[in-house]
Amino acid sequence: MQSTANYLWMMSDLLGQGATANVYRGRHKKTGDLYAVKVFNNLSFLRPLDVQMREFEVLKKLNHKNIVKLFAVEEESNTRHKVLVMEYCPCGSLYTVLEEPTNAYGLPEDEFLIVLQDVVAGMNHLREYGIVHRDIKPGNIMRVIGEDGRSVYKLTDFGAARELEDDEQFVSLYGTEEYLHPDMYERAVLRKDHQKKYGATVDLWSIGVTFYHAATGSLPFRPYEGPRRNKEVITARSSGAQRCRSPAASRSESESPDGPVRVEKGLQSLLTPVLANILEADQEKCWGFDQFFAETSDILHRIVVYVFSLQQATLHHIYIHTYNTANLFQELLFRRTNITPSHQDFLYEGRHLVLDPNRQAQTFPKTSRENPIMLLSRDTVNTVGLLFEDPSPPKVQPRYDLDLDASYAKTFAGDVGYLWKTSDSLLLYQELVRKGVQGLIELIRGEYSETAHKKTEVVHMCNYCSQTLERTEQLCEVLMQGNLLSAECDEIRDTRKKVMRLSSSLGSMEQTLQDISSMFLPGASLTDTWTQQVGTHPEDRNVEKIKVLLDAISSIYQQFKKDKAERRLPYNEEQIHKFDKQKLVLHATKARALFTDECAMKYRLFISKSEEWMNAQTNTYEMHNNTQSRSHTHKLYTHETRGTLRAHTYMRREHTHIIP
Repeated sequence: MQSTANYLWMMSDLLGQGATANVYRGRHKKTGDLYAVKVFNNLSFLRPLDVQMREFEVLKKLNHKNIVKLFAVEEESNTRHKVLVMEYCPCGSLYTVLEEPTNAYGLPEDEFLIVLQDVVAGMNHLREYGIVHRDIKPGNIMRVIGEDGRSVYKLTDFGAARELEDDEQFVSLYGTEEYLHPDMYERAVLRKDHQKKYGATVDLWSIGVTFYHAATGSLPFRPYEGPRRNKEVITARSSGAQRCRSPAASRSESESPDGPVRVEKGLQSLLTPVLANILEADQEKCWGFDQFFAETSDILHRIVVYVFSLQQATLHHIYIHTYNTANLFQELLFRRTNITPSHQDFLYEGRHLVLDPNRQAQTFPKTSRENPIMLLSRDTVNTVGLLFEDPSPPKVQPRYDLDLDASYAKTFAGDVGYLWKTSDSLLLYQELVRKGVQGLIELIRGEYSETAHKKTEVVHMCNYCSQTLERTEQLCEVLMQGNLLSAECDEIRDTRKKVMRLSSSLGSMEQTLQDISSMFLPGASLTDTWTQQVGTHPEDRNVEKIKVLLDAISSIYQQFKKDKAERRLPYNEEQIHKFDKQKLVLHATKARALFTDECAMKYRLFISKSEEWMNAQTNTYEMHNNTQSRSHTHKLYTHETRGTLRAHTYMRREHTHIIP
C-alpha cells in the first residue's frame, strides 16, 4: 500500500500503465471515495522540468464534463514523487468498449453519436484554452455512466499536452503509433530525417483515426502482416493524401458487412466528408478546427427520423434538421430508396400520414427503430431486406499455443457477437413487415368500407337523378310543343346521357370492389396469415439462444487473455485451457448453425414470401386508390347533377301554369 497525505492505494489495483506513469485505483482516507491516482516513475523525471510540470498546469486550467477532472496534486509519502489525484472512471476507456465482442464491427449508432458529441465537446474546450493533446486515442478517452444511465466520455492523459495556438507549430514527437499523423510517423517510427513542423491539426488526424475505429471496429490504416509488422506499408497507405471513402474504407465492398453493429448509411453520408478531410496527410489541405467543429455540430444538431420502406423491407435513418421541411425529407428518402416523392405514401401507427410540403420536421411524429414511419410506393419496387454476411470461421490449429488461442477466442467472440446483433435485426425487420402488412390491410379494409358506402350513396343519387330527369324530359317535350325552352330541353338530354354513362361506370366499379373484397377472404392473397406461418418470431428466442452462447465464448476469451499474460500454465490449468478451447469451438459452431439454419434461412424465406405479397398488394393498392378516386369523382359529379336538377325543378314550377 502507498499513500499521500489524503489518499491511499494498493499497488495491485492497477488501472493503467504508461511509459512515464502508472494509474491506480485509490481512496480518500476520510471519505472512502474512489479516485484515480497517477503515480510517476523514475523515467518521467529524466524529462526537463518544464515538461514535467506541463501536465499539472494544463489540468489546472481545464474544467469540463468531457475532460477527466483533476482534484489534487500531492506527494507520495516515501518517494516524495508528484501524484495526480483525478476523477475515477469505473467503466474503463473507449478502447475497453471497442474490445467487447459485440463491438467487433463498431459501436452501435446511438453510442457512436455519444462518442462523437463528447470528444468534440472536450476538444472544443481544449482549443478554447489553446491546448493541443497530442495523444488522442481510444485508450485515452474514459467512460463513465451518467445520472440518466447514458455513457459519458472524457478525455484524459495530458502528459503530452501543451499550449499551442492554431498558427503555432512544434517539432517534438509524442503519440501512439497507430494514431500518429503520417509526418510524425515517418520521423518517430521510420526514423526518416526531415525538418517538418507540426501544428494543432495533428490532433485532428488522431481524432479521425479514433472515430473511424469507433465506427468500424478496425483501424483505417493497417500494416501488412499484422499490427506493427511492416511499418513501411502502413506509411505508404496513410501518407500521400489518403482519403477515407466511407467508414468501411479499410474493407472491400464484398468484405464490408452491412449489419446492425456499424453506423447506418444515413449517418455514414454525413460522417464520410468529415473523416475524409481530417484524415488528410497534407497539413495545408487538412481542415482546421473551426471547420471541423462546424461540420460535426451540424451532424449533432440533427434529429433522426426512422422510416421503414415496406415493399423494400429496409429500415432507413434520415438525419434532418428540425427546421427542414417535408420536401427535403422526401428528397432524402428518394436518395435512399429511389422512390420518387410523388409516389411516396406514408403510414404511421396504422393511419395515413399526410406530410404537407412545408411541414417542418420538428412536427413529425416521434419515431424509433421499433416504431418507424411506414413508407409505401405507388409503383412496384424490388424487395431488398437486410443485407448481411456470415463471417467465415477461422481455421483453428489443434496445437496448444496461448497467444494463438487468445487470438482465436477474440475472433470467435467478435464473429458470434456480430451474429447475435444481426439475428436481432433480422427479427426486427420481420416484425416491422408484419406490423406494416397488418396495418396496411386494416387501412385498405377501412377505406374499402368507406368507398363501398360512398358508392351506395352515388347509386341512390343516380337513381334519383335518373327518375327526376325522366320526368323533366317529359315536361320538356310538352313545353317544346309550344316552342318553349328548347335550349333547356337539350341540356336535360345531355345531363341524362351523362348520368347513364355514370351508372354504367358504377357497374364496372362494383366488379372492382368485389375483386378487392375477395382478396381479404380467408386463404386469399391479401390476408396476413402467411406472416405468422413463415419466418422467425420473438417466441422462438433464437436471439437469446445465441446470446447465451456468446456469453460463454466471451467468458473463455477473458480467461484466455489471462492465460496469455501468464505465459506458462501449470499442468492442471493447461488441461483446463485445452478443454475450454474445445468448448470454444463447440459454442461457436452451435451459434453459427443456429444463425444459419434458423435465423438466416427462415428470414430469406420470409422475405421471398413478402416479395410475392407486396407485388399483389401493389396492384391492389393502386386499384383501391383508383376506385377511391373514381368514387369521389362520381360523388362530386352527382352533386353537380343534383344542382342542375334543382334548377330545372325550379324552372318546372315556374312554367306549371302553362301546362294543359
